[in-house]
Amino acid sequence: MMHSFSLISIVVPVYRSADVLPELTSRLIKTFSLLEQPCEIILVEDCGGDDSWEVIRRLSKDDERIRGYRMSRNYGQHNAILCGVRVAEGDVVVTLDDDLQHPPEEVPKLVSKLEEGHDVVYGPPSSQRHGVMRDIASVITKRALGKLMGTDNAKNVCAFRAFRTELREGFENYRNPSVNIDVLLAWTTVRFASVTLRHEERQHGVSGYTLSKLVNHAATMFTGFSVLPLRFAVFLGVVFSAFGFCAGVYAVAVWLFYGSVVPGFTFLATITSVCAGVQLLTIGLLGEYVGRIFARTMDQTQYLVREEVGRSSEEPNAK
Repeated sequence: MMHSFSLISIVVPVYRSADVLPELTSRLIKTFSLLEQPCEIILVEDCGGDDSWEVIRRLSKDDERIRGYRMSRNYGQHNAILCGVRVAEGDVVVTLDDDLQHPPEEVPKLVSKLEEGHDVVYGPPSSQRHGVMRDIASVITKRALGKLMGTDNAKNVCAFRAFRTELREGFENYRNPSVNIDVLLAWTTVRFASVTLRHEERQHGVSGYTLSKLVNHAATMFTGFSVLPLRFAVFLGVVFSAFGFCAGVYAVAVWLFYGSVVPGFTFLATITSVCAGVQLLTIGLLGEYVGRIFARTMDQTQYLVREEVGRSSEEPNAK
């Protein structure tokens, strides 16, 4: 038994997983029953359009340890996880995918590692099982996370994670519609750790994370949680301003000493085009930030819970 924690909250974002949910919950309950560890299972259905919610309703009636929350529309994986984290009642929150790629039997290893004094523990696989382009996008995303989290442990970031519930106090007032759980956790602690776990093949459906979505996710992290793109734009501005100044000095020197101008319309047109491109890039970056500020001023919701099932608990508010 895990004596350090009185209750473990397991948060699962659900998206088109009606066929696999019974096995997932059964294996979770069996795992914690063998350890004599109290647990609760929070299933957040992200409006996938299949019969997942009906399955969750049935499961919650059969076992009081299972609670379900149904979103009003699809908000995304991290928003769904945030919903589950905010209603969790355990000392520890464990998050895992709904497709059984994260074996429930491996959860105790995460929690045991947490007991060593860490605040957040990730369970990366021993090897990735994606395509080349997907792996490249994953590397880009994790490097973006590394910059934002300020820790080398970002290379181990994955959806299979455990953390102390008390960390949510550090972002309880966070209301931005752009959500990244790992960045929010990095705001609250530097005590990260990881333990290599067994990951299995997806048993049902296909991953919703395509190459374009992963790249977009990385871009969202940079512009939603960091000013690094703006600093990069400033750097480009300084470089090209210096280049333009040097070119101007060269042109004046040629005119003074040789009495002629520097020939080459193509060269000048190219320089003008490059500088104009940098200006447009900078304006685009500013537009991204202004757009996010605009979305925040509209108080756009992070998620809205349409329905809740399971044992009686405080009704969650729209976020």
